[in-house]
Parts: sequence; structure tokens; C-alpha cells
Amino acid sequence: MSTSVNAGSRLDRLPIGPFHRRIMILIGIGMFFDGFDIYIAGTVLGVTLKTGFSTLAENAAFISATFVGMMLGSFGTGFLGDRYGRRFTYQFNLLLFGIASLAAAFAPGMAFLIACRFVMGVGLGAENVVGYSTMTEFVPARSRGKWLGFTAVCVVTGLPVALLVASVVVPLFGWRAMFVLGGVGALIVWYLRKSLPESPRWLEAVGRTAEAEALMQAIEKEAAQGRPLPAPAAATKAPVSPDLATLFTAPLLSRMIVGAICLITINTLLYGFVTWLPVFFIKQGLSVATSFGYSLLMALGAPIGSAIGALTADRWGRKPTIIGASLTTIILGVIYPMISDPFLLPAVGFALTVPIYVLVALLFGIYIPELFPTEVRLRASGIVNTLGRGATIVTPFLVVMLFEARGVAGVMALMIGLLIVQIITVWALGIEPRHRSLEELKGEEAPSAVPQEAS
Repeated sequence: MSTSVNAGSRLDRLPIGPFHRRIMILIGIGMFFDGFDIYIAGTVLGVTLKTGFSTLAENAAFISATFVGMMLGSFGTGFLGDRYGRRFTYQFNLLLFGIASLAAAFAPGMAFLIACRFVMGVGLGAENVVGYSTMTEFVPARSRGKWLGFTAVCVVTGLPVALLVASVVVPLFGWRAMFVLGGVGALIVWYLRKSLPESPRWLEAVGRTAEAEALMQAIEKEAAQGRPLPAPAAATKAPVSPDLATLFTAPLLSRMIVGAICLITINTLLYGFVTWLPVFFIKQGLSVATSFGYSLLMALGAPIGSAIGALTADRWGRKPTIIGASLTTIILGVIYPMISDPFLLPAVGFALTVPIYVLVALLFGIYIPELFPTEVRLRASGIVNTLGRGATIVTPFLVVMLFEARGVAGVMALMIGLLIVQIITVWALGIEPRHRSLEELKGEEAPSAVPQEAS
């Protein structure tokens, strides 16, 4: 029997069909509950504070526990996923945050709730890494950007849904009901996802070729639907050592730098600007009710921006879309602090939110998982996600300091500075994965000189 399954080329030549849609739905729903649970904090902490269940200091500890847990989950899942497989890892982390969410609903005190939130954070951070990476390894190169981008749409849709559900559920049933919804939803998806297959690319990469071949034959049978399939391209051999040290030597070192800077930038944008919008609105003279309405309007920019990223990544390429969205964010970020009109403020804010979430789709969902070979994809993604999540620990302190000193303009100056660094880094060190197989990208040095046409 041949030792080469050629799983990558065989997957890339499959027509998009029911198999891919099933994978997308099951991973996407799990990612939705990931996003829903991340944004629960903003919907429950105000109520726990008002009812005396928590104090401001305990609320701060709750948020910190979330980010510390997500950081550890991002790091740990990389080693679990590359060692034990994608299927084991995405099921384990979904079960973890589902059970922890249900436990949080019955918390007798804030200390217990914070502990549950830490465990939830571990699962949430892991899901973000393994979900995108798993989709990357199944979807054909010609439409990989679109499918990964729509996976990001599933995540960010959790933001407006969490806000809308909370506005109905919390007044009727209390804040605990939000954790019940998140936990039950996650456990239902965990049960449904038991039918998801392992990644054939990973099975081949770790030498389990008999399992990879059997799985590929089953996938091909389902995808063909009785019709002949096109011949796969010849296998590309660019072996990558699975050792951790590989990530810190050429060509992967430059990709690690790109991934770390991009994820530090986008996490700072999300948790240093987007999540602070209600505070900024109130400080700019709006009422609490108006602030909530404006925040909900801005939240609708999340799925819209992510959808734009999904639809443009394959058409324009990853690097041009990242650079273009970054430049758009900079321009609107310069304008935003100058606005005081109550009608223009949400309009410009919404416009600013859209390119930020274009970057969310491109960076979290599409570009970062594509940068790394199958043998080390989850470890590399986990490490750069850990650095990005780590930035969120210091971001609140920077935001408060800058806002008190310079107002919104000071906060935006930090964001713009990071975006400029991101543009330079992606332009100088980034590769262009558009329409190219993951195996083809393994040994490429940056910057890419590959033509932009489909191969």
C-alpha cells in the first residue's frame, strides 16, 4: 500500500456539496455558541451588580478570569489538537465550556461564578483555535476564504443575538438563564458533532495513513454523489518537522510574527474599542438607554463586516483585503473622535465597526490558520492566539489611561498605531494563500511572489 494518501489534493478537488455544508453547519453552530458565551459578560454583569450579587471588583475579576482562561485554552488546545487530533479537541473543549456554563447558572456566590467563568474561558479559547483550523483542513482551496469567513460570521453573530436575547430573557428569568441557554446549546451541539470526522490531512501528517485513506474514500463517495470526480493534483512534498522549534526558524518564524502582530491588533481593537462603546457613548453625553441602542446598532456591523470579509477574501486575496480594511479603519478612526452630532455618531461608529469585523473574519477565521502546515497548525495558531488574548489583559488599563488623558481620540490613536504596524507587517512578511493548497504553502518564504490567479 502507498504511504502517501495525498489527502490535501484529493480534498481540494472535491465539488462543494452536502459533506461540506454538514461540516460547516456543525462547526459553525458550535462557534456561534462560542461567540454567544463570550459576549454573555456584557449582558449579565450589570444585573449582578445592581442586585448586589457582585461588586465592581468582582466584575473585573470575572472579566479577567475569562481572558486568562481563553489565553490558556488557546495555548493548550494547540498541543492537544496536534497530538490527539482535531475531532477529540473540538469535542473536549465544547463539552468543557458547556458544563461550566450550566454550573455557572447555579453559582451560589460570585467566587464560584468567577471560577466557572475561568473554566468556560479555557473552552472558549480552545474552540476559537480548533474550529477555524478544522474548517481550513476540509474546504477546497478555491473557496476556502469564503467558507472560513462565514464560520467567522457564525461567531460574531453571537454578539447581537446575545444582546437581543438578554433584553428579553434577563428581565423575565434573570441573568442565570443566559448561562443555561449557552450551556444547553453547547451540549446539544456537542452531541450532534459526534458524527464529525477527523481531519484526513492530520491523520496523514501523523502517519495514520490507513485511517486517512479509509476516511478519504468515504468522503469522496459522499461528495461524488454517483458522479466521477476530477483527478487530484500530484502530491506536493515539503515535509515539516512537528517539533516546536520549527515554528521559530525560517520560513515559519516570519509567519509567527505576522500572526502575533495581527492577533494583538485585532484583539486590542475588539476589547479596547468595540466593547467600550457604551462607556464612550455615555461619556459623550448620551443616556444609558440611547447608549444601549447605539451599541446594538454597532453590533449589527459585526456579521455584516464578517460577511464582507468572507465574500472578498477569495476575490481580492487575503493581503489586499487585510491592508484595505486596515486603511479604512484608520481613516474612519481619525474621523470618529471629531463627531459629536447624535445622528452622525452612530452612523460613523457603525461604519467603523464594519471594517473592524472584516479584519475579524480575515485574521481569526481565514488567514492565521492558513499560515501554518498541518503538522503544527494548531500549536502555531494556539501560540499566536495566546499572545493576542494576552493583549486583552492589559488593554482595559491602557484604554482607561488614554481615555482619561485624551478622550476617545487617545484611544483611537493607540488603535491606529497598531493598524499601521499591522499593515507594514502583512505587506512585508505575509504570504498570499488565495486559491492555493495548504500543502503548496508549506515551504514558501515571505513575501509571496505567487500570481494571484487560481491554480
